[in-house]
Amino acid sequence: MASEKLLDLLNKGIAREIQVSVQYIWQHVQWAGIEHYTVKDELKKIAVAEMKHAEAIAERLFYLGGIPTTKPDPIFVGKTLKEMLSRDMEDEVGAIKLYKETIAVAEAEGDITTAQIFKKILQDEEEHHDFFQGLLEGMK
Repeated sequence: MASEKLLDLLNKGIAREIQVSVQYIWQHVQWAGIEHYTVKDELKKIAVAEMKHAEAIAERLFYLGGIPTTKPDPIFVGKTLKEMLSRDMEDEVGAIKLYKETIAVAEAEGDITTAQIFKKILQDEEEHHDFFQGLLEGMK
């Protein structure tokens, strides 16, 4: 049986995934102008991927006997492109840290399935981080 610590980490992951899926989709909706056209479409794809992460984590949490949260972490939309991307990158850094901890706890408890789920999600989050970081490096 999963520990309370592991169940709590999964719920933190769900709250985070709900947060960024809403945050990124609202940013996608609000971005305008020719220079943002390709970025906003990619942001929509990332928002959908984050919601799929929330679903996968919730399914695993429920299987382990927990109740998935419906409350997101605080959502930040931002007013400028640079402000949005800076916060998005910070959020991905937080996810990477949280998911590495979740993997370590799952492995310590012998929960290989949860560890595998989070290793896949971690790979996606690192790609998202790289995307946001690359965009920010190109800004003045």
